[in-house]
Amino acid sequence: MNRQQLLHKLDKAWTEFTESYAGMSHAQLAAPGVTGDWSVKDILAHVTTWEEEALQYLPLIIEGGTPPRYVTYGGLDAFNAQKMEQKRSLSPSEVLQQLQAIHVRLHDYVQSVPEEQFMRETRFRHRLRLDTYSHYPLHARMIRDWRVAREAQASPVG
Repeated sequence: MNRQQLLHKLDKAWTEFTESYAGMSHAQLAAPGVTGDWSVKDILAHVTTWEEEALQYLPLIIEGGTPPRYVTYGGLDAFNAQKMEQKRSLSPSEVLQQLQAIHVRLHDYVQSVPEEQFMRETRFRHRLRLDTYSHYPLHARMIRDWRVAREAQASPVG
C-alpha cells in the first residue's frame, strides 16, 4: 500500500460515514438512543476525539515513541466516557464544525508523512487504521441502523 491507496481507503470510509447522517436536522442529530444514550451528535464528537488522538500520537509513533496506554483512564470505555462528558454541552453545529476541521487537519497530516510509513504494516499505519478508516464504518452502521429503525417506528403499519 502507498500513501494514495491509504488516502483512498480513508476518503471512501469517511464519505460513507458522512453519508450516514447526511440530511439530518440538528434536533435529529441530538436525539439520544443511537447506542445507549448517545445521539448521532455524540457519535460525531466521539469520532472527532479519535481523530484528535491520531493527530496527537501519530507523530510520536513516527519518532519511535509509544503513546500512553488508555488503562491510565480506566480503559477505553472510561476514556470515551470522559471525553464524551467534555463534549456533551457542544451544539450540533459546534460538533459538525469540529468534526470537519479535525478531519481536514488529519487528512493534511497524512499527506505530509514520509512515504515509508505506508509501504508496509507499520505502527503508524496500524494506529491510523484503528482511529480512522476501520473506526468510521462501525459508527456509520450504528447511525444507519438507528435511522432505519426510527423510520420504521414513524411509518404506519398496514
